[in-house]
Amino acid sequence: MALGAGDLVLCSGTLHRDTGFRERAEAAAAGGFAAISLWGRDYSAARASGLSDADIRALLDDNDLGVAELDPAWWWLPGAADIGRSIRPEDDEQGVFAYGEDELFTIADAVGARSVNAVDVFGGEWSVDDAAGAFASLCDRAANHGLLVHLEFLPWSRVPDLTTAWAIVRQADRPNGGITVDSWHFFRGDNTFDDLRAIPGSRVLGIQLDDGPADPEANLIEATLHDRRLPGDGDFELVGLIDVLRAIGTEAPVGVEVFSDELHALPPSDAARRAGDATRRLLAR
Repeated sequence: MALGAGDLVLCSGTLHRDTGFRERAEAAAAGGFAAISLWGRDYSAARASGLSDADIRALLDDNDLGVAELDPAWWWLPGAADIGRSIRPEDDEQGVFAYGEDELFTIADAVGARSVNAVDVFGGEWSVDDAAGAFASLCDRAANHGLLVHLEFLPWSRVPDLTTAWAIVRQADRPNGGITVDSWHFFRGDNTFDDLRAIPGSRVLGIQLDDGPADPEANLIEATLHDRRLPGDGDFELVGLIDVLRAIGTEAPVGVEVFSDELHALPPSDAARRAGDATRRLLAR
C-alpha cells in the first residue's frame, strides 16, 4: 500500500504495548487510520499468539491497513550494535534490543513495511561525518528491502535536534534517506520553524504528532514515554508546525504517537478513535 500526505498512521506507542495484533489492526480501522507502525515486539507477540505471516497480512488487508514504519533501528551507529547485544533481556524495559538489523528487515519483508525509523540510543564518540557514513550504509542495506529510512532526533541524544539530523542525512545523500519530525522532540529540543523551512520537504519522510505542556518536564525521558498528550490537548504550536511542513511540500504520512498512561488505560479502539479524531481536528485547522 502506497502511503502519502493525508494518510494517518496509528503509531505503536499510542496503544498499550500488550495490545494484540488483531486488536491493534481493528482499533486502527475504527480510528480511521490508513496504516500502523510496529515495533519488533508487536510482530513477535503476534507470531507467539499463533498468527502466521499470512494471517498478519490478511488482518492488515481486511482492515485496509498498511505498515508505515518499523521502530526503532538502534544498531546503525558506530559501537551501538555491540552495546545492544550486551544488554540482558530482563534489562530491556521497552523490548527493543532483541531486534537488530536482520530481525527488523525480516519483519519488514513479512509485513510489507514502508520504512524504518533510525535513532541514536547509546551516544558515543562518533562525529557527524561518522554518523553520515553509517546512515548511508544503513540506507543502502535498507534499499535492498525496498525500505525508506528516516532519522529521528531526540533531545537527550547525540542527534539532539533537527539541524544535526539534517546534517547527517544531507551528507549521507541517499535517495531513500530522510528525517522524522516528531512534534514532542521538536518542541522539547532546540529547534525552530526556520530550521525546518531550510529542509526540502521531500526529505521529511516521517511525521509523528503529539502534544504537551508549554514548560518542559523535569525528566524528559520519563515524560516522553508516559505523559504525552493527544494533538490539540497541550500547548505545542502544532498548527504552526503543520503549516511549515505543508509549506515545504512534505508528503509523508502523519503518524500519531502518544505514549500516555492515561490513553493506554482505555480499550484500544477507544484510544485509537480519540487519537484519530484529535488529529483530524488539528489538521482541519
